[in-house]
Amino acid sequence: MAKQTVYDLNKDALNDTLKSLGQPAFRTTQILDGLYSKLYQDFNHFANIPSSLRASLAEMFVIDPLHVEDTIVSKDRLTEKVLFTLGDGLQVESVLMRYSERNSLCISTQVGCPMGCVFCATGQMGYMRNLSPGEIVGQVIWAMRKLRAEDSTLTNVVYMGMGEPFLNFEGTLASIANLTNPDMLNFGSRRITVSTVGIIPKIAMFAREHPQVNLAISLHSPEDLLRSELVPANRIYPLKSLIQASRDYVERTHRRITFEYALIQDVNDSPELALKLAGLLTGMLCHVNLIALNPSKEYAVQGSSKDRVLTFQSVLEEHGIPVTVRLRRGIEIHAGCGQLARSRQPE
Repeated sequence: MAKQTVYDLNKDALNDTLKSLGQPAFRTTQILDGLYSKLYQDFNHFANIPSSLRASLAEMFVIDPLHVEDTIVSKDRLTEKVLFTLGDGLQVESVLMRYSERNSLCISTQVGCPMGCVFCATGQMGYMRNLSPGEIVGQVIWAMRKLRAEDSTLTNVVYMGMGEPFLNFEGTLASIANLTNPDMLNFGSRRITVSTVGIIPKIAMFAREHPQVNLAISLHSPEDLLRSELVPANRIYPLKSLIQASRDYVERTHRRITFEYALIQDVNDSPELALKLAGLLTGMLCHVNLIALNPSKEYAVQGSSKDRVLTFQSVLEEHGIPVTVRLRRGIEIHAGCGQLARSRQPE
């Protein structure tokens, strides 16, 4: 039986484990400091705790739940995709993106994804299982170690990798709790973004549990028929209900919501659709992120041309909708979520 990763434990669970081993309460602080501040990779590195306790912990837990299987770096050295192998042999990805003033990590919450979005390489893989909270946190720890070696720091975490975070709701929330706990990683809630295709019942729950964490919704069309083709979840959670849930979220949290929109050439990028999108979002505290689609092997349709992207943007701006065109990163390394893991699957 595979050992549990110690990152699965929250502070209370670690404290209870140490108490069961007859350890004083201050050991919890020492171990949390080693794991989340010093970023130790081996229990033998904890020189300030007894060797007997180190041995006991090593028998019960592993520290790293992820093994780096492959890494691909973009030509400009700013985008890095890593393929991790989990303890059971399954694989997930993370993408580290370096910018002039920030370093952002895109992390996964599931192996594969059950949502079946037609343009998404992860959706084309199908669903295998949820990641544990520690497997999610482990991706962040990897990036923090990587950047520390470069004398840099991680500034943003986005739950936009493989999987639908709200279908691994407990694991996602538990990982966020560990990331933001002042005695653990102490990562600012407002520097975390969780992206969903729009699992409506979970949006209100998320607002109650983590009102300071940013929410992004993958929209991709302002029309139900087209969105249902691109994002099958729309057949269960249609646009009218999703937009109302989004407005309720903003009213409850007083936080701006982000709508992600992948522009696909001659599919969802017309000025008419931009106008409909503006009408859908009018009056909401929101922001639209546009990005030309990264094509995958099973969905080879191209992302929108620069001219069509700029036209779509201008229509939204003319109607008062805040909008940003996101920089396409890592095209040559297939940085879209799931593309590397998908390439490793047997045909």
